[in-house]
Formats: sequence, C-alpha cells, structure tokens
Amino acid sequence: MASTTSRAHALDGSVAVIGLGRFGSAVASSLLHLGHEVLGIDENPDLVQRWADRLTHVVQADGTATEALRQLGLQDFAHVVVGIGTDIEASVLTVLALEELGVPDIWAKATSTKHGRILERTGAHHVVYPEAAMGERVAHLVTGKMIDFIEFDDGFAIAKTRAPREAAGKTLSESALRTRHGVTIVGIKRGRRDFIYAKADTIVEDGDVLIVSGPTAQVERFSAVA
Repeated sequence: MASTTSRAHALDGSVAVIGLGRFGSAVASSLLHLGHEVLGIDENPDLVQRWADRLTHVVQADGTATEALRQLGLQDFAHVVVGIGTDIEASVLTVLALEELGVPDIWAKATSTKHGRILERTGAHHVVYPEAAMGERVAHLVTGKMIDFIEFDDGFAIAKTRAPREAAGKTLSESALRTRHGVTIVGIKRGRRDFIYAKADTIVEDGDVLIVSGPTAQVERFSAVA
C-alpha cells in the first residue's frame, strides 16, 4: 500500500471517498468546495496521482481490505462514500469492510436496484443511484418547460420553471397558484436581479422564473401549464 501523503487523522467534518472515478471524484470535489477535509482512496495509481494535489489527502489502497482501511483510520470517520460502481463485488466488499469497522454513516453508489438491495443488506445506510436520478432529471427537463428539477424519496419535489401566463401581473395572493395547483411558490428569479423570496403580495412578472415545491405529480402538472 502506497500513499501520496501522510496518513490522515479524521477530524470533524472530514469525509472519506473510496473510488475516485467520475462519481467519486465529483463527490470529493464538491465536499472539498463545501469546506470539508476529504480523504480519497483508490487502487489505481494514476487516479491517486491525478487527485494528489486537489484533495486534502489521497491514498492508494484496496478498499475491500478491512485491515488496510483500519490502518488508514476509516473507523474514525463519521461519513464514508463508496463511489465504486462497475465492479459490483468490490463495491459490496468495501461496504462490508466499512460495516465491520463500525463506520456510522456509509453512502454507496449502486448501478441497479439489485445492486442497491445487496448494498443495503451488507451495511450501507444510504444508496445512491446517480444514473437513474440523472435520467429522470433529464426527462423532466427535455421538454424545455422545466429549467431544473429535484425529487426527494418521499414523493416531494422542487422545480425551477417559467411562470404561467395566468400569474403575470398579479400578486401570488391574487393568482392563487397554491390553491389552484397545490404547489408552493418558494421564490422568484427575475433576470440578473437578486433572488426574491415569495410573499403573498409579491407580483409575478412576465418572464419570471419560479422556484416551486410540492408533491411531485402536482409540481409536474404545474410546470406543464407554464
């Protein structure tokens, strides 16, 4: 096992990411941008070298080896993300190793529903399906009516969509969008101006972009009206 840096000591807010492919490296970069210390782990020396100067710590190691992870102090990390996807066996064995170490919050990437179920039974606390989530998001955006879309597990969604003509020139109270469509207008984005937090007396102008929240089906129907 070789390392490009000295062994990392787990600190508050630090996260370990095992697997520095497209998904894992994107998660690691975002965590770093948010101010977290990130320990990146991968077997591939080229990936380790590529990320050596970008992440807080980068280590070349076998993520499926419990003892190797123990030596790196993974048992002291509050959060570990398993970004391994294509090698299902390695993905499952890595989650199992983390579970054996007692890591309290394990996130793992899955490439299929069956893969996800195995990860959950092996010890993953959160399973992420990035391809499926992106496919669903693109499907909502492809018609051009939604500008952005995020759906949560409990059937709740937030969308960025163009304001419907029926609301133009009226206050949110007058247009009664919540009553008529069952959605909540969170805010309004108008050109290059600052974000406007929605209030009952906020006037919607033609061309405004609305931030809308509510049950997924109702958010979808509302966006179709725009």
